[in-house]
Amino acid sequence: MSLEAILAVKGNEVVSISSTADLGAASKLLKKREIGVLVVVDVDGRVVGILSERDIVHAMAENEDSVLQQLPVSQVMTSKVSICDVNDSVSSVMERMMNGKFRHMPIFEGGRLAGIVSNRDLLKWHLETVREHMRQLETSLSDLDLMRL
Repeated sequence: MSLEAILAVKGNEVVSISSTADLGAASKLLKKREIGVLVVVDVDGRVVGILSERDIVHAMAENEDSVLQQLPVSQVMTSKVSICDVNDSVSSVMERMMNGKFRHMPIFEGGRLAGIVSNRDLLKWHLETVREHMRQLETSLSDLDLMRL
């Protein structure tokens, strides 16, 4: 299975927010959509960062309680965003996410944002791959037993 196949199953909707929005708006959007990350875009719609629940918690811990209404997303977001191409291998993306210690990665296709993948999506893919290999092994063993009879 490829990243393209994962997006075909999970969908390619990406929830984004303007870099000028405040953290309160970002928090409400995360809660409303029941997601853990927002892609941050500039006025031209270009990806300039990614904002996770973790980023917001860190900002709250480092600032006063009123941080949600005072700080724009651009001051809290992760601006060094790791991205991948839809043609990248799933295992290489998994490795980059694990090594980078982040849970979401935007997927681009032909220079445009095509979707986003989470470590949960990749774990699900990995489990399905293992299950398929187990089924194939069981079939092969069953065929081998039949040949012995």
